[in-house]
Amino acid sequence: MRIHVLANYTPVKSYYKLIKTIEDDPEFDVKKAQKKLRRFVEGHEHAIRLKAEIMVDHFHEQVIAKGKIGGRARAMVVTGSIERAIQYFHAFQAYLAERKSPYRAIVAFSGEHEYGGQQVTEASLNGFPSNQIADKIREDPYRFLICADKFQTGYDEPLLHTMYVDKVLSGVKAVQTLSRLNRAHPQKHDTFVLDFVNDPEAIQKAFEPYYRTTILADETDPNKLHDLKADLDGYQVYAPEEVDELVRLYLDGADRDRLDPILDACVTTYMEHLDEDGQVDFKGKAKAFLRTYNFLSSILPYTNAEWEKLSIFLNFLVPKLPAPKEEDLSKGILEAIDMDSYRVEKQATMRIALADADAEIEPLPTVGGGHKPEPELDRLSNIIKAFNDQFGNIPWTDADRVRKLIIEEIPARVAADTAYQNARKYSDKQNARIEHDKALGRVMIALLQDDTELFKQFSDNEGFRRWLTDTVFALTYGEPGSAR
Repeated sequence: MRIHVLANYTPVKSYYKLIKTIEDDPEFDVKKAQKKLRRFVEGHEHAIRLKAEIMVDHFHEQVIAKGKIGGRARAMVVTGSIERAIQYFHAFQAYLAERKSPYRAIVAFSGEHEYGGQQVTEASLNGFPSNQIADKIREDPYRFLICADKFQTGYDEPLLHTMYVDKVLSGVKAVQTLSRLNRAHPQKHDTFVLDFVNDPEAIQKAFEPYYRTTILADETDPNKLHDLKADLDGYQVYAPEEVDELVRLYLDGADRDRLDPILDACVTTYMEHLDEDGQVDFKGKAKAFLRTYNFLSSILPYTNAEWEKLSIFLNFLVPKLPAPKEEDLSKGILEAIDMDSYRVEKQATMRIALADADAEIEPLPTVGGGHKPEPELDRLSNIIKAFNDQFGNIPWTDADRVRKLIIEEIPARVAADTAYQNARKYSDKQNARIEHDKALGRVMIALLQDDTELFKQFSDNEGFRRWLTDTVFALTYGEPGSAR
């Protein structure tokens, strides 16, 4: 799954503004409300230590505690100089020890550097050779990779989820750096960037050649969720007991076929009791609720369990809601999220939502108990029909040429990718899928100059991206020569 790395991009001033906004709101537990962040924003002299604390606290409370990437998420800290990277390394190690955290940091820079009156290297600080850094960061206790110009380009680590930026970035360097987060993993549903330095407009401008729509998160008023939920409830597409039942079944490990009857009943209500304007308004507000909640939940610890339950429910319902007057009702199978890994995240978040303020979050399993149905993509005629049914309303300049690219040229290029070929021959299906998604991303970028509109849909249209990724994988994974 390809993820917009700017979807949860947050300048530190906006982060600070959000926390100030909700400090007196009884819906939120903000007793830990980041006095250190206020001290930093308002100009405290010990900025390195304070920023290190903000990063470490955020990572523990919003990444680890919420089971991101099945509890295996890693973070990168991007610094502007070798000296700054070393300062951060020492600040991280000291604060991690104070927190009694089980995790540690790794520092990455080139050559030797004088620090504290002596010459230091990566190896002398980390305690292992430099050529082991890329492997070590995948292993516990290492969770933070603190970089000074290394690993900012050409580094492919699917477990990288969060980036803390304390370096001026511009142009292609900004795209290359932040795109380190954009490496697919079966359990990766989002990413997060906290930027202490850059102007959001400059970051947006750097990404415009690749993302034509505005995806940079604006400063968001948490109170908007109250209004959105009230409007959605008012349409009576779902009943509170239906939301509760689906969430209970899902978190208990139920398979998809036990969730669909609840969702299908809501779809029927949506179709039969709402006129076209009502359908447009409901679906638009449901998507807005998910965007707003997902963004805010990556920053703030909520105590509002009703919002969390509605977000779980809408994540399953929205893909099943057809656009108004759409004749062929898609069941949303190809847009279904990875249930097992998503379940782990939602179990973690629900524990946070329901716990007392001082409760500890228990360790979470890295696998779920459910089963994700395989998409049925066995015949080219089905693929063409699915393309026409789901994406025929897109004003393609040449739909026939796009269909040919999808069923012939793109799969052929992906299948020819050496890393993907090796994964199909020598590894399991999960690792093959990871290499497939990387290969597909490379192929799509290569197509950018020749087919801007196809790349735009792949980049901006999440449903199309999921469908194309599943389709190409089904066409290439089991083909002759793959030893399957």
